[in-house]
Amino acid sequence: MQDALNPLLSSTPTFELANIYRGKVSECYGLQTAMNKVEVLGDVYLSDTGLDGDETADKKHHGGPERALHHYPREHYAFWRKKHGDEQDWQAPGMGENISTVGMTEDTVCIGDRYQWGDAIIEVSQPRSPCFKLNQRWDVENFSVDMQALSRCGWLYRVIQTGTVNQQLPLVLISRPEKAMTLREVCDVFFGDPLNEEGLAKLRELRALSESWMGVVKLRQETNEVENWNFRLLGRAAP
Repeated sequence: MQDALNPLLSSTPTFELANIYRGKVSECYGLQTAMNKVEVLGDVYLSDTGLDGDETADKKHHGGPERALHHYPREHYAFWRKKHGDEQDWQAPGMGENISTVGMTEDTVCIGDRYQWGDAIIEVSQPRSPCFKLNQRWDVENFSVDMQALSRCGWLYRVIQTGTVNQQLPLVLISRPEKAMTLREVCDVFFGDPLNEEGLAKLRELRALSESWMGVVKLRQETNEVENWNFRLLGRAAP
């Protein structure tokens, strides 16, 4: 169940947005992708599948009601610049994000957190699953593998209530589930220790976890096997 405000929250946390972005599908980086997004100025409608005018090239693995918005912490770009150098332009919206902020990271955001954003309400549904397209976009071999290992993935939202939003309007945390797990804690199990029985049991209790991730959790419990990540991370069947 959602708390009106979890006891862990002594006040109502409010987060200013740096920018919001949307993009059209185009041919770039050798891919059909909508990763190249542009800043949205002024009011925009947020439907249950995302910002009006935002497109998705691969509708099987991206977008939809459970993955309507992608949020990536702006401060992560400084980390990637330090790690990989200045040859690339490490700045938002380079990860294809819709929402950019400073002050929200995988260490502080939890699955099931609900935010009021303008007229809309959005809920954190899952971490982003890094894919091989990021390797091509940044021209860094195994960048997706590194992002996954470091849990600097960003996260996705479902839309609980549609409405008009704006980059000038903050995200206001209005509820957090009991026994909440941060995104980093979720990634530590899902990616870092994928067959840990206790960890999988905790993930199983996260009612707000997306259907796709919950399906994987259940399958691992049933089979005691981990799905092959190579195609998602590398774009091929084997390393």
